[in-house]
Amino acid sequence: MTGLLARLERATADLQPPFAVVDMDALWRNAADMERRAGGKPIRLASKSLRCRALQERVLARPGLRGTLAFTLPEALWLCEQGFEDIVVAYPTADREALRALSLRAERGPGRVAVMVDSVAQLDLIEAALASGVERADGRTGASGDSGVGAFGPPIEVCIDLDAGLWLLDGRIKAGAKRSPVRSPEQAAALAREIVARRRLKLVGMMAYEAQIAGVGDAPPGRRLRAAAIRALQRRSARELAPRRAAAAEAVEAVLSAAGRPPLRFVNGGGTGSLHLTAAEPAVTEIAAGSGLYGPALFDAYRAFAPEPAALFALPVVRKPAPDVATVLGGGYPASGPADAARLPQPFLPAGLALDSQEGAGEVQTPLLGAAARDLSVGDRVWFRHAKAGELCERFDRLYLIEGDRVIEEVPTYRGEGKCFL
Repeated sequence: MTGLLARLERATADLQPPFAVVDMDALWRNAADMERRAGGKPIRLASKSLRCRALQERVLARPGLRGTLAFTLPEALWLCEQGFEDIVVAYPTADREALRALSLRAERGPGRVAVMVDSVAQLDLIEAALASGVERADGRTGASGDSGVGAFGPPIEVCIDLDAGLWLLDGRIKAGAKRSPVRSPEQAAALAREIVARRRLKLVGMMAYEAQIAGVGDAPPGRRLRAAAIRALQRRSARELAPRRAAAAEAVEAVLSAAGRPPLRFVNGGGTGSLHLTAAEPAVTEIAAGSGLYGPALFDAYRAFAPEPAALFALPVVRKPAPDVATVLGGGYPASGPADAARLPQPFLPAGLALDSQEGAGEVQTPLLGAAARDLSVGDRVWFRHAKAGELCERFDRLYLIEGDRVIEEVPTYRGEGKCFL
């Protein structure tokens, strides 16, 4: 750690904190490890994990990555304007204006975009948005209720979101994110039939994100019993999900075949935390991941892999209220999810610092405790890791890219390009 701290300090000696950096040497090693764990299956890059267009372009140039998993439709449309192709929007949208813009883009420009659906109500919303005055490239406007493809250009591509959670005690308890109501192969097939019956929609994919496996560390520090319970649950969930996901994909394919439609273009699953497991499922054609590139602090609780910390931010020491306390400016950058200590940013370098349990990470100041605090003086820097990945970029408008002991480039985040999608 001493060598890493010295390298970071040399590279950024001319920068005034607060600032954020990405250690590109660590990022590329993380990327190579993710590709190895994916076992040859392509990784669709989760844009919300990076939130930096310049980095997304670099990462997608690697042979092991293909396509983008966006988090909102406006973001996907913006990425299309910047030259990105093959985009899937991971979450359903109710943005009627963006849906109308998507319809026009399908006629006018490159950049394939598929939107996520898990209910008939969402299909109705999409069609209603397209019918409410979609201006075509030739200046004409589609009339409400006109369902002809010719009046609205190519159909909107959609992807079915399959619930990947594990239900226990006869469905009374669920392990996993509360996402899609589509759970069974029969429900997936029923939604597929609804889609193929609508001329303005085209079913191109299926997604199932196993949050209880990919998004939960199986080695929480100091909690051996909880760790054992998590591992047992994850093993049980993986055994249940693999055949159900395969059966759902098969059922949807049967619907498409019966309707004379092309087969699914992709079946997406997994995440950074389950790359090695999901890649082994024959039904899965690609895996979504991104957070492992930055190596945020939450990944310290995983046994199967250990990404290097690549995304860091530096804060200046501005107070010494006591010999064993060093207070830095700002730092209150909590990650989304349950409001617990694991979602707080963690002091990283110099080693031996800890947050004050009474104050945590504050909006304008963060006191740090520990033996290392005695050696810090006003004006020194402390390096932090964010608990999650891309959310850090909502706090900084630029990232300094480091190779070796020098800054090679300064690139804007989404925020730095004036974009805030959520």
